[in-house]
Amino acid sequence: MNFPVWFLPETGGGLLIAIMAVTHVFVSHFAVGGGLYLVMTEHKARRENDDQLLEFVKKHAKFFMLLTMVFGGVTGVGIWFTIGLIQPDATSKLIHTFVFGWAAEWVWFLVEIIALIIYYYKFDSMDERTHLKVGWIYFAAAWLSLFLINGIIGFMLTPGEWVNNHQFFSGFFNPTFWPSLWFRFAISTLLAGVFAFFTTAFIDVEAFRLKMTRYSSLWCLLSLVVVIPTGYWYLQVLPSGPQEILSASPTIKAMVKLGAFSAAGFIVFLTLFTLIKPRWHNLVTAVLVAVCAFGMMGSFEWIREADRRPFVIREMLYSNGIPVDQVEQLSEGFLAQSKWSAIKVIDADNVQQAGAELFKLQCYACHTLDGINNDIRSRTATINFNGMVKYLGTMHQRRPFMPPFVGNELEKKALASYLVGTLHGKETHVFDEPELTINLGQKMLEDECTVCHGVDLVMDWGEFLSAEEVRSGLLNLSQIDSSMDDFSGTPEELAAVVATIKGQAAPAAPTELSGKSLLEEECSMCHGTDIIYDWAAPLSPDEVRHGLLTLSQIDSSMEDFSGTPQELAALVTALKGMMAQPSVSAQAILDDECSMCHSADLVIEWAAALNREGINHGLKHLSEINSSMDDFTGRDDDLEALTDYLVNSAKGGTQ
Repeated sequence: MNFPVWFLPETGGGLLIAIMAVTHVFVSHFAVGGGLYLVMTEHKARRENDDQLLEFVKKHAKFFMLLTMVFGGVTGVGIWFTIGLIQPDATSKLIHTFVFGWAAEWVWFLVEIIALIIYYYKFDSMDERTHLKVGWIYFAAAWLSLFLINGIIGFMLTPGEWVNNHQFFSGFFNPTFWPSLWFRFAISTLLAGVFAFFTTAFIDVEAFRLKMTRYSSLWCLLSLVVVIPTGYWYLQVLPSGPQEILSASPTIKAMVKLGAFSAAGFIVFLTLFTLIKPRWHNLVTAVLVAVCAFGMMGSFEWIREADRRPFVIREMLYSNGIPVDQVEQLSEGFLAQSKWSAIKVIDADNVQQAGAELFKLQCYACHTLDGINNDIRSRTATINFNGMVKYLGTMHQRRPFMPPFVGNELEKKALASYLVGTLHGKETHVFDEPELTINLGQKMLEDECTVCHGVDLVMDWGEFLSAEEVRSGLLNLSQIDSSMDDFSGTPEELAAVVATIKGQAAPAAPTELSGKSLLEEECSMCHGTDIIYDWAAPLSPDEVRHGLLTLSQIDSSMEDFSGTPQELAALVTALKGMMAQPSVSAQAILDDECSMCHSADLVIEWAAALNREGINHGLKHLSEINSSMDDFTGRDDDLEALTDYLVNSAKGGTQ
């Protein structure tokens, strides 16, 4: 932590970078594709000797120069300004790693400026051949700038072998380099058509306006043909971590929706206003198409940035600027080793101020304070002190897109004290542990649940459920909400939580096998237990047993029962209200009838390759399998019991 923090609590640094970066990237991609649009359209005009088209190119070149060189240049400087202040560690790392790459990029940018100025101001006075060469020089320099920048920003997401060898080209030609390069180039040519709609909207001659509308639309459509496969290629080369985050991070999910709606709107407007009804094309439609394109580009850039989380440079630097290789060292005492921390040693008088320092140094990179983006106050409103301390120690495991807390136990409590005590005025106890005044269930609820929601929400959920239903729900929380983990505490803790929710005295942990409990734990999360009782009502115990073992044949979304024979018997008993045992046990049949010639394991191994019908048929026709064996001649219920036993044992159930 070698740099001070530019602390803007209500704005946040991440939002500033996003606003500056997305607007700059939108225009800078146009600077690449628009250069190709200009020179190819000029070629077309001169080849067809079309003065009207040539005049259009000149007007568009002025618009292009002002937008890319002035606005693009200012936002480019703005990016360096904001990232230098907000992410100084990452900026320094990129400069030192790719110093010659940056130098080359600045050379090409200078060539772009000179070439574009000459291209516009010498449009009428320079001979045609030389003027076109200047246009191609501009495009080549712009494309090479894209080539260089693409390698560097791709390195931030997928550093590849650079992590091991620290070689320039290993980092530059990283795993996402080529798909990202061609995807971005296709986006740039698409934006060339989008921005051309603005110049086209001001054409007075209707026939020529329709012609240029269709011409620019063709640029967009051909670009889309390339954008789709290259975008898919890009997604396929992302490391497994970001791909998992793509389906987990709420920020990314929101941006995916925005990108999808923007893409749909873009295609609709492009098709309707510029192809089907080009006469409808005007400045308003040009703005609508551009807004949709901006939404597409913005969502892509936001997703790409969020995809790196919890890193700003993957595997090297966390998003809060903490180097990955220094986590262990800094965990011994973070504040003491932070150059710009105002507090080095924590005591009872400065504990919450120390927590504020830790918030600025470790949390502020992503969270604001009373801001519009990731507000830390609203996200911590329901958590108590103990729950916050525990959460800080496990937040990276619970939310992989968040960096781990780095610091010792006292610093962790200091941060929890700031988040819970300073921000919400709740009781904290950094140095003195309070006397335990609440029961185990209440403590478990406050420590485990308040990280995401209040205890009241849990109590409301359990109010109209039976104790067994509450117990089943706690054991299957992930089926209620995929963002929650199933309860994984001890039986005593589970019993205490259930008792607290139901307002009962904590019962002893269940020890006896209960078919009703099995039904509620295994079945009630998808449907009520009543439907199972209704299904079993007209069936015999043997038919119920068979049905439980072949549930996938009843409904492909269900899995066959794979518990122990004792659990199966308990389930059948619960459903039929009687002990559902065969006349003799299946194990006894195997021992009495088969073990004289071979082991029971051999029979189970034979059954593993068959379905239930195959096993049943085989037992009836053992002599056809081996002439030395006799066909099974026992009672039908014994045959069914033995068949069920072999099915269950072959699936791995307890024998």
